[in-house]
Amino acid sequence: MITPSNPSDAYAGLRAAGPVHRISGSDGKPAWLVTRYDDVRQALADPRLSLDKRNGLPGNYRGMALPPALDANLLNLDPPDHTRIRRLVSQAFTTRRVDALRAPIRSTAEALLDEVIAAGTADLLSAYAAPLPIAVICDLLGVPEEARTDFRQWTDVLVAPDPSRPDEARQAIGAMLAFFAELISSKRAAPGDDLVSDMIAAQDEGDRLSDDELTSLVFLILFAGYENVVHLIGNATIALLDDPEQWKRLQADRSLIPAAVEEFLRYDGPAPLAIRRFPLVDVTIGGELIPAGETVLLGIASANRDATRFPDADRLDFDRVTAGHLALGHGIHYCLGAPLARLETAIALDVLLDRAPRLRLAVPREELEWRPSIRTRGLTALPIAVRP
Repeated sequence: MITPSNPSDAYAGLRAAGPVHRISGSDGKPAWLVTRYDDVRQALADPRLSLDKRNGLPGNYRGMALPPALDANLLNLDPPDHTRIRRLVSQAFTTRRVDALRAPIRSTAEALLDEVIAAGTADLLSAYAAPLPIAVICDLLGVPEEARTDFRQWTDVLVAPDPSRPDEARQAIGAMLAFFAELISSKRAAPGDDLVSDMIAAQDEGDRLSDDELTSLVFLILFAGYENVVHLIGNATIALLDDPEQWKRLQADRSLIPAAVEEFLRYDGPAPLAIRRFPLVDVTIGGELIPAGETVLLGIASANRDATRFPDADRLDFDRVTAGHLALGHGIHYCLGAPLARLETAIALDVLLDRAPRLRLAVPREELEWRPSIRTRGLTALPIAVRP
């Protein structure tokens, strides 16, 4: 059984038992879990495995119900639609735009951490790791300051919905959809130096993004760019607190931070599984025949701990050759926002090492709780204290 507190042991057992396993997903529906590095990497780039939910067996997959204007995003599309939309949005999601965010990211991180230091204790997730990517995404998309509080509230509801309040998620989706429509309309009327304006202007051989495609892309950038970065920063921080020697090493040599970010992604990334796939035809993975339409889950976290690819894989090692890790995907669906996620995490850690060199947990280690999810790897809270 995969447990939130220590999933690596469960994944190791699954890899040893076989490359592919028939399981029940978090929704109770049957699925196939692929666990070994070579099989996962190959499957991530296999064009026979579709992301389009319409290619799944009826009733065999149940995900978040979204309106068409939010559902037509890159995580639900195959070529040629995926190819066309990704090509168009890539024209706007440039290196120049990401690099321009470097100074604002650092300024925001310093301001947030100053508040944590002044308080002495805080939940590092809610006080630092969460508001940082929201501010970055709002800057990226051109969301006005007065709308950012609502923006974060809607996102929090969707990332961690309260089962006792099912209407909250529906209301958040409705409010977000209306907000995105207004944002796109305002940027179309008066373009600015932001990603939404650039995506509106993006065109290739007379092609443009439709309103639904634009709205879905904005939603995807928000959702993926928020949740994954929050937990990457949180998971990296607890890994460093668990290994004081590595903390001291990064403090002494900040040039190691880029390599450390790659190792954090491999060692304990925020997405244990890739987006579900549906075979277009019967396929064989790891010697197992998987019928067309079945749900396939690719175990990224398991693959990244596979010792046949990464020797001594359960050890955090900043000198490791991490090339080929799968935390950000592989193939045509490789994470579009990977450079920004890396930049945010690197700056967040650098500022933390600068301003809170004696950071420590404010509770016993065994009291930390991991989110009860196989879709997301992250703590529910990270209570810390900052020593003077």
